[in-house]
Amino acid sequence: MHAVVVGGGVIGLSVAWRALERGLDVTVVDPEPASQASHASAGMLPPANELLYKQQDLLRLYLASRARYPSFVAELEEVSGHSAGFRHDGLLDVAFDDESLAGLDSLRMFLASVGVSVDPLTAEECRREEPRLAPTVRGGLRAPQDGAVNPRDLMTALTAALAARGGRLVRERAVEVLTGAHGVTGVRLDSGTPLAADRVVLAAGCWTHRLTGLPRGVVPEIRPVKGQILRLRSPRPYLRRATRALADGWSVYLVPRHDGELVVGATYEERGYDTAVTVAGLSELLGKVDRVLPGAGDLHLAEAGVGLRPAAPDDLPVLGTTSVPGLILATGHSRIGVQLTPVTADAISELLLTGQLPKVAEPFTPARFAA
Repeated sequence: MHAVVVGGGVIGLSVAWRALERGLDVTVVDPEPASQASHASAGMLPPANELLYKQQDLLRLYLASRARYPSFVAELEEVSGHSAGFRHDGLLDVAFDDESLAGLDSLRMFLASVGVSVDPLTAEECRREEPRLAPTVRGGLRAPQDGAVNPRDLMTALTAALAARGGRLVRERAVEVLTGAHGVTGVRLDSGTPLAADRVVLAAGCWTHRLTGLPRGVVPEIRPVKGQILRLRSPRPYLRRATRALADGWSVYLVPRHDGELVVGATYEERGYDTAVTVAGLSELLGKVDRVLPGAGDLHLAEAGVGLRPAAPDDLPVLGTTSVPGLILATGHSRIGVQLTPVTADAISELLLTGQLPKVAEPFTPARFAA
């Protein structure tokens, strides 16, 4: 079986790699792989968050992916020979007002109810964990088994694994899904060249629904949600571990790298396909950093960028077969695409090989939009 995967972000590349591991012939199509939302992402891997409180199906998917991450990365690094930038050394949530502190206590109880243990911290303990936190910190949580991944390193490793397993990467844009009497037959590239396939996986983020050649409604509209993100730099790591700070109804995440980079994110803006870095966006993020890390003003501004998160109409992932035989979707992951990478890759590769989607992914099929 030859599968074409349209999209070279973490989802598309990981699906391709896992499908290759299962013995399929795979081609990834993307004019600029590893350059969009995944490239901008900070890669924080928390145990769970408040978005999952009332989403039991999404919670199960999320926890399955969390459990899979260590072995997923170990397998990938062995095949690729590259580090995926995975850190499993703990994560902090810290609160700067009473309401946020109460919210963290609710999060702790919620996590305990699903079997995830985190440690409550006093203000003094938060400062011992991260001495650069502002003295106004009220308390927090420590998740000792969680952390972060560097999506840029992850995609480098995935690209190397793709090559190591004999996969192909076509650096062109897919513009049309080709179909015949029995379903998909491939895709057409923007050069006009057809690329034949037995299965086509659309994993092109917020551009997924823009391919032509399909009946209306087969692919739900995947809207872009803009996120502005900063990368600051110091000679050595400014924080010891990934940290999320909450205050006055907002949050900011701070993800350190071993080379001294500190990733700060991110805004959440419904602005279509706008990718401009704005003064307002930078001011918002820098104001939050100043509140949480008052000494960070001496850090260098290394990069300011934008990622367009892919969000489905109901803000849930879209995974599985469509009404067109042979056409599969792997998109709509919104803010948690990096977190859901292992479970998505395993689910879609299983679907390609056996025709069956694992039970944990069944609630997220495109069939829910059929009406």
